[in-house]
Amino acid sequence: MARITVEDCIDKVPNRFDLILLSAHRARVLAKGAAATIEQDNDKPPVIALREIAERTLPSGDLREDLIHSMQKQADIDEPEAAAAPSLSAEARPRLGRDDRAQDMTVDTMTEDDLLRGLQRLTPEEPSASESRGHSPYSQRYEKLTGSAEGDAD
Repeated sequence: MARITVEDCIDKVPNRFDLILLSAHRARVLAKGAAATIEQDNDKPPVIALREIAERTLPSGDLREDLIHSMQKQADIDEPEAAAAPSLSAEARPRLGRDDRAQDMTVDTMTEDDLLRGLQRLTPEEPSASESRGHSPYSQRYEKLTGSAEGDAD
């Protein structure tokens, strides 16, 4: 029989890349022992796969679905739920803070200037000269615990 080429099959599967993927997949399936749909004529699986595609003994849509199925790691099965969860009445539903209309009415509003003034009051000031000499509450607590002043050299 004459040699089969990609040009013989391109009118059946218009994209060359798809054609190669489909024929390679079909050749692997044939090599694993699947029955050929045409006479084998002592040809190898890739040639048989291309001849099957050229003679349209296998629809290209079926080959494509078989290829996709072989590549999937997890099957997507849409199963209906056994029973839907019953919905709660409005009284039985938990209420969040924003659901209470009375609480929504009493929301405090603050301008940007008020916010900046409040933040400025929270920022720590630079330590004073007395704190740097060891008269801060922390240094006094340290002196009480250790029993000596920081600057003492005994």
